[in-house]
Amino acid sequence: MSKTILKMEGITKRFSGITALNNVGFECTAGEIHALVGENGAGKSTLMKIISGAYTQDSGNMYFKEELVDVSTPRARLDMGIGIIMQEFNLLPYLTVEQNIFLGREQTGKFRLIDQNYITEKSREVLALLNVDIDPKAMVNSLTVAQRQFVEIAKSLSLGAELLIMDEPSATLTGHELVHLFDVIRNLKEKGTAIIYISHRLVEIFEIADRVTVLKDGQVMGTKDVTEVTQDQLVEMMVGRQIAETFPKRSGKRGEQLLTVENVTTKKLPNPVSLQLNRGEVVGLAGLVGSGRTELARAIFGSDRLMSGRIVVEDKEVKLRLPYDAVRHGIALIPEDRKLEGLIVINSLQHNIGLPNLKFFSKLGFVNRRKEAKVVKEKIQQLSIRCSGARQKAEDLSGGNQQKVVIAKWLVELPKVIIMDEPTRGIDVGSKAEIYQIIHDLAEQGLAVLMISSELPEILGLADRILVMHEKRLVAELDGGTATEEMIMRAATGNENVIMGEG
Repeated sequence: MSKTILKMEGITKRFSGITALNNVGFECTAGEIHALVGENGAGKSTLMKIISGAYTQDSGNMYFKEELVDVSTPRARLDMGIGIIMQEFNLLPYLTVEQNIFLGREQTGKFRLIDQNYITEKSREVLALLNVDIDPKAMVNSLTVAQRQFVEIAKSLSLGAELLIMDEPSATLTGHELVHLFDVIRNLKEKGTAIIYISHRLVEIFEIADRVTVLKDGQVMGTKDVTEVTQDQLVEMMVGRQIAETFPKRSGKRGEQLLTVENVTTKKLPNPVSLQLNRGEVVGLAGLVGSGRTELARAIFGSDRLMSGRIVVEDKEVKLRLPYDAVRHGIALIPEDRKLEGLIVINSLQHNIGLPNLKFFSKLGFVNRRKEAKVVKEKIQQLSIRCSGARQKAEDLSGGNQQKVVIAKWLVELPKVIIMDEPTRGIDVGSKAEIYQIIHDLAEQGLAVLMISSELPEILGLADRILVMHEKRLVAELDGGTATEEMIMRAATGNENVIMGEG
């Protein structure tokens, strides 16, 4: 029987009188992949921060390799052999990849100067384990979201941790990147590393984990071998109810053409791309990470200037020099990284929802705060945003509620077209169902929705049509009612030429 590497008994943690963890017990053995699941706010992050030393429990004991742990700093836990990959990136954007990987652990040579050759060589070795083509000398701010995730993983692997916590490591990955990640995890398992794997993608739990523990409202609802539980049972344990129908049924009605993209190119999207979006439909945009999906979204939203081609909204050609121009013509974007690009997290919900709508709330240059507060309250109720009120800071909300705030700010004055880039990334199953319903409702109201997602069940469950990108080209158009995951992946990996449909 494998040796227990981590054991937690009676862990309780409170914040300002609110109990985040209540008498939690948890253990992990060497060479085990132990999944931890639960809705946002269930206590997963608090438990992981206690294990990694960021928090100290109010009561209870933690044992690592059968010894009582009484030091609570992250540095001490790293030295003990406990590593953590956080869901939110912990990278310095204006340093290189190798500088981030070895930050604070730089090897020195003669005259106590940093041995740059050593750092470069070791960085290449750890990146090679992930089988990713990332230059160690590249600046982190030049990398894609997926590449930054691999740098985070490489940083933790370089520590040689005996216990590795992975908090949503696959949130930005798909296709072969996800396969590579799982290969790395399995290799670590074979070497005896214990891994705590947190993910909202329950299908991954059954593919990679040995056991799964469910948290709800700060309490353990149970620990099961993955062979002894179904996905539906896990969901019921997590949310306390059955979610019978994940994807809402669409009416299938489609109106006139709202958006036409003709032969568009940008510096980041060198191959001409054309597509059409119609009123009342959801169009899924699939493809592997790096295929050009986000670059296409940025081109349509005016974030990246067009080098050629044109964009037509309804029957009028529009010039999009800035995102402001796109918004003015009825195009909205829910960005891939909500905290970096979608929200000002240190500000209130009212500020975030009101900011892009100042013209709507203003008269003679003065903002009518009473009108703003009224409309924001209506949007909070409309989207069921769980918060203490409009004055609450966005950073204090769960991921699902933060995403609702990003959506809410575009619903004050309804756009014609809304682009959603990974709208359910890092969101629990209960909140996902709510986001799906919002997407459905927007289409039913007559908006055209372009939804980018790395989760193929989402694409298949919501989209009327599916567009597939490969190597910065739009290579396939599929009917949402007849498409399969296999068909999408064939096109996304370039293994099959698919004739573009008429849409």
